[in-house]
Amino acid sequence: MGQGRRLALGIFVLLLVDVIWVASSELSEYIFNDTGFDKPFFSTYLKTSMFSLYLMGFIFWSPWRHQCIHTNHDDTIYQEVDVTEEDDSSLSEERRLSEPRYVPLKLQDAQEKSSDGESDDSSIKSVRFSKLTEVRQMSETEAVDAMMSRLSFSASVHAEQLAMQAANKLSIKEVMKISSIFCLLWFAGNYSYQIALSDSEAGVVNVISSTSGLFTLILASIFPSSVMDKFTLSKLASVLLMVLGVVLVSLEDISLESSSVPIGVIWSLAGAVLYACYMVFLKRRVPTEDRMDFTMFFGFVGLFNALILWPGFPLMDILGWETFQLPNLKQLVYMSINGLVGTVLSELLWLWGCFLTSSLMATLSLSLTIPLTMFVDIWLKGVKYSLLIYVGSVPMMVSFIAVTLLTHYENWDPLMDGMKCLHRKCWRRSHMYSLVDTEGLERESLIVNSDDMDEGEDEEDEEEELDTTLINNSITVHNTATVHISNSPIINNTAIPTSTNHIITNHV
Repeated sequence: MGQGRRLALGIFVLLLVDVIWVASSELSEYIFNDTGFDKPFFSTYLKTSMFSLYLMGFIFWSPWRHQCIHTNHDDTIYQEVDVTEEDDSSLSEERRLSEPRYVPLKLQDAQEKSSDGESDDSSIKSVRFSKLTEVRQMSETEAVDAMMSRLSFSASVHAEQLAMQAANKLSIKEVMKISSIFCLLWFAGNYSYQIALSDSEAGVVNVISSTSGLFTLILASIFPSSVMDKFTLSKLASVLLMVLGVVLVSLEDISLESSSVPIGVIWSLAGAVLYACYMVFLKRRVPTEDRMDFTMFFGFVGLFNALILWPGFPLMDILGWETFQLPNLKQLVYMSINGLVGTVLSELLWLWGCFLTSSLMATLSLSLTIPLTMFVDIWLKGVKYSLLIYVGSVPMMVSFIAVTLLTHYENWDPLMDGMKCLHRKCWRRSHMYSLVDTEGLERESLIVNSDDMDEGEDEEDEEEELDTTLINNSITVHNTATVHISNSPIINNTAIPTSTNHIITNHV
């Protein structure tokens, strides 16, 4: 089955489970309130023990009986090979065939035909043949290979797939071991939910129980069983959107005046965590539905719960937590119907839907029972709800549809892609602004440097003109007069001669 068909079938199964749970919750409310039988432990124990009805498959289902007889899977095509064993070349012909058997040879018809066509000289026979024939049976493995070689390509591929599924299927002992581990976890999650319903309001319990999707997302990302369990930002946003919708839907029913609300909140939170652990760890232990028969698994879950948890009745009676009391016939009939349909059938379908889709989708589908229950109340009981109920139902449906799309497209994270695109655009724009500023600064520096160079050139020209003027003046002075300077002091660039006949002023 393709991935698209598996997902579509899983969604249909989960929605069918939601409808069954809504009907079961209405019947449970009738049993607790109208009949007056408010016993959470007894109700959970009875519903869980009814799972053992699946073990009747060992009586009516021949593959289970065949699996009991052939527990070592000797008749399968694909088996686990011990790599430490050495290859023995002598195990060729004799071990492939069975021990010889001698069967009488039927030659009556052949002898009659040969006697009619033979001459009189052929009546004398010189060779005597044995009247027994040796028969050896081919081994099952060789017989299967011979049978597979005679099939068409499509038939051989289908037969190999069936053989691989049979070889990878868990044995009865392994299924019993898994059931013994998860039976207590499943019972604890359901019992916590039942206590939360009896101790606090349904609105508070529904809000806290909806956080199981968040715990499932976190645990599945830490302990993934498939590619669908990968953590993405879009899945986180979908889970938070689902929680927001549950809060809006249950906002009118939430009342924090009762002193029992904290206890109910604790039990609801414990149930949400246990449900998430049960779903994630079971799917991690058994990645695909082909490896384990779910009916056998739930059958052993019911059997182990019935055998292990019966001492809880006297213990709770002694502690005063729940008085032991047997239900009357009417209560027992209603509880049996609720257990068969609302627990035995629905839990099997829910687990199947989980393996067809993902653990996160199966957990989020639990929250869809809240708006469905309210719509049933409107339709059957004529209950009127405010606009907030309908507004809160919208994000819940949107969240479930979003998780469906994210499960179908495994590596798709639109929220993260949008944030990356926005970051690239912002970084590109800021980078462009920084480039523009840098170019402006470079231009200003170039202009300043050119002005400095012009000023420097002007100063150099002025200095050159001054030097030229000084040189010309000195040349003019030397040409106009003959200067004779004797040993006389110089004061303020004026030579004081020793004789009055040689007086001239130095203009330099």
